[in-house]
Amino acid sequence: MAESSDRILIAVAGPRRYLFDIHLIRLALRASGARTCYLCPGQETPPRPIDGLVIAGGDHIHPRHYQQLPQIEARFNPERDRVEMALLDEARERSLPVLGICRGAQLLNVHRGGNLHQNITPMRRHTRPRRLITAMQRVRLTPRSRLSRILRRDRLGANRLHSQAIHALGTRLRVAARDADNFVQAIETTGPGQWQVGVQWHPEYLLYHPAHRRLFSALVNAAQRRRTFGKVDLRRH
Repeated sequence: MAESSDRILIAVAGPRRYLFDIHLIRLALRASGARTCYLCPGQETPPRPIDGLVIAGGDHIHPRHYQQLPQIEARFNPERDRVEMALLDEARERSLPVLGICRGAQLLNVHRGGNLHQNITPMRRHTRPRRLITAMQRVRLTPRSRLSRILRRDRLGANRLHSQAIHALGTRLRVAARDADNFVQAIETTGPGQWQVGVQWHPEYLLYHPAHRRLFSALVNAAQRRRTFGKVDLRRH
């Protein structure tokens, strides 16, 4: 049976190679009532205008996008940078809600003129540099932030798969969570207009926890409100 075109359509942007995290993100969005499509280099056109956007994790953003030279050896993906920057341009023009995950959170910041720590591993003091796929890292949420209202808590168990982090914030962004080393773990837009949230962890691997599932539901709800009312009421998550 064909899916109804009346349902919200959320695009998930990622690499050309379709990885398991993309499957989990789409699963979480569908469980929240949305249709999904996948956009990547070479496959950049959705079947119809999208109602919201998720930018998944993956390769490092090339530092030229924030006026720096590479300071480390890393895997870059210029085509993916191009596609996802264009999607964020469209999201801003159309006031589409956006969820950024890991690389996606960093790209939200860079797109708004911010920059990144290219390697935080030697800067850690209170957290271990090893990667954690389970929720063994504690993050503290900013009181009264949109993210704290979505997750319904002030502290959260999260995973950690990144070696870069947000440094200087982009325009009209605020910190929504930090870790024990005070590195930014989440950001969100401020003021009226657009619903954008970026988290440094990977909630798609933590769908067994209701708080992480609520993040995807909140995106779908924001997309539905935008379609229904022509804008997103930022007072409601």
